[in-house]
Amino acid sequence: MGKVKLIATPPSFPCARIEWALRIKGVEYEYIKEDLANKSPLLLQSNPVHKKVPVLLHNDKPIAESLVILEYIDETWKENPLLPLDPYERAQARFWAKFIDEKCVFGVWGATVAQGEEKEKAVDAALESLAFLEKEIQGKKYFGGEKIGYLDIVAGWMSHWLNVLEELGEMELLSAERFPSLHEWKQNFIQTSPVTDCIPPRESVVEYFRFGINYTRSLAASSKS
Repeated sequence: MGKVKLIATPPSFPCARIEWALRIKGVEYEYIKEDLANKSPLLLQSNPVHKKVPVLLHNDKPIAESLVILEYIDETWKENPLLPLDPYERAQARFWAKFIDEKCVFGVWGATVAQGEEKEKAVDAALESLAFLEKEIQGKKYFGGEKIGYLDIVAGWMSHWLNVLEELGEMELLSAERFPSLHEWKQNFIQTSPVTDCIPPRESVVEYFRFGINYTRSLAASSKS
């Protein structure tokens, strides 16, 4: 099927999504580690619009954006399908993937960086989004059923990265008491190979997010002054 390369940075959970998918599919790939502080010509050439990781290179043809890459992988390598075969279930998986990225990720990030009076509102908004996922996973081992699928990969950041954001944001979101089904799913997911093989060291994730938090807060402070 040709050469496969992944331009990525280890602490980034969108990059981890692609590694999980490739490994589930049994696709061999070359990992090209990107320094986001000094972006390479290869990244800028491969993703000139957003200039960010991950980027998949398949026979030197670039595909950007993690959700797009996941679908490309699933359509290109048919073994171990990630998306459901049923059209309705496939549409539902895409709906929830979009919800996770647009509501959950941004909601948790907003709660992490928020300060003062805005903190409580941001945390409540994040909890509201997670509550929808709690209902969706109830009674299931994985979002994909009995095995890890597309939606599990998209939600996989909650298995490792969310805990770091909770710590840095001085808040608790995904507790076993509040979201028992999501919490159980998280434990099942992170203990499954190849997921556990692609989990970056916690220290690197802390450093990665701390830089982003400080940068975001400094921008917010500048806009108010």
